[in-house]
Amino acid sequence: MIFAEKIAQAAKQAATEAGFDLAGIAPIHKEDMPEFGAFIEWVDAGRAGEMKYLESRTESGELRRASATNAAPWVRSMIVCAINYSADKPYSIEANDPERGWISRYAWGTKDYHDALLPRLRQVEASIKQIAAAQNAEIETRSYVDTGPILERVYAKYAGIGWIGKNTCIIHQKMGSWLFLGVILTSLELPADTPAADRCGSCTRCIDACPTNAIVAPGKLDARLCIAYLTIEKRGSVPEELRSGMGHHIFGCDICQDVCPWNNKSGNAPPTSLPEFQPQERLFHADLRWLAQMDEETYRKTFRGSPVKRAKYSGLKRNVAIAMGNSGNKDFMPDLQKLAGEPDTVVAEHAEWALKKLADESR
Repeated sequence: MIFAEKIAQAAKQAATEAGFDLAGIAPIHKEDMPEFGAFIEWVDAGRAGEMKYLESRTESGELRRASATNAAPWVRSMIVCAINYSADKPYSIEANDPERGWISRYAWGTKDYHDALLPRLRQVEASIKQIAAAQNAEIETRSYVDTGPILERVYAKYAGIGWIGKNTCIIHQKMGSWLFLGVILTSLELPADTPAADRCGSCTRCIDACPTNAIVAPGKLDARLCIAYLTIEKRGSVPEELRSGMGHHIFGCDICQDVCPWNNKSGNAPPTSLPEFQPQERLFHADLRWLAQMDEETYRKTFRGSPVKRAKYSGLKRNVAIAMGNSGNKDFMPDLQKLAGEPDTVVAEHAEWALKKLADESR
């Protein structure tokens, strides 16, 4: 037990030295975590939309993400690390320039968060393996940054990183919710931290603010209605009844976090000082015309190493067309006419919708 405590303390110290803001230890026993049952119900209800990777199952038919042991049968504990990415820039609800589109603040930096976190997790792994080797003990580890069949937010809660808010984000009492999570699976049973207490109380600001009513109940999100899902994961045509609610969003959505009291700028959600998360000016409330006129080669160069590439060229152009249609700015009509003439039928369809919307509003 003394050895396990030593490893746990070393992991947290190594996490701090690696640049993480928070670190904790979570147990693996899913029978004590009702969130796993809720996840199964969520998937079975079809609320994952087209994210089929969330529906991946084992040979026995169990959802892979329903247990960390499906990823690593030897896992006994999980080290959860969190890093603040908040930038010293206005929130999306404060940005109203009709010529610009919103890219989620997690994608403003110069490096994809996967690439920023994984080397830090490897540093923590190396530290605890060194201590284990000095004690002639064996320890197996594996790191994930949103890349394995792991429900990171659930383990973050039980590692004491934060509670799962009504908007389904992890919220820390002092850091807010602008947090990237990384996990290290270990073969040692380490002393677990105390789960974070839920401090959302009676607040429903995130639920009330969602333009597409994606938060169908406290802690329950229907991804099929979520602007982040629609602009990043959804392929093809966006349901017409949801397009107006997407507003100026072209990649992701921050509204439910922007309105959260725990992300107030007077104390919580302090801006990060890490260089890789400092915002690129051209991505903060990006110029819609610049994006509309961007060719595919420029797109690849501009977003190389950026999370924005997940939307794909066609998806980003589709989203830009929707944002232009929602802008009320008739000056975009020439750009939309060009997009309507593109061979990509998805982009063309949404550009035609946007042209019609602008024309109808000008009557």
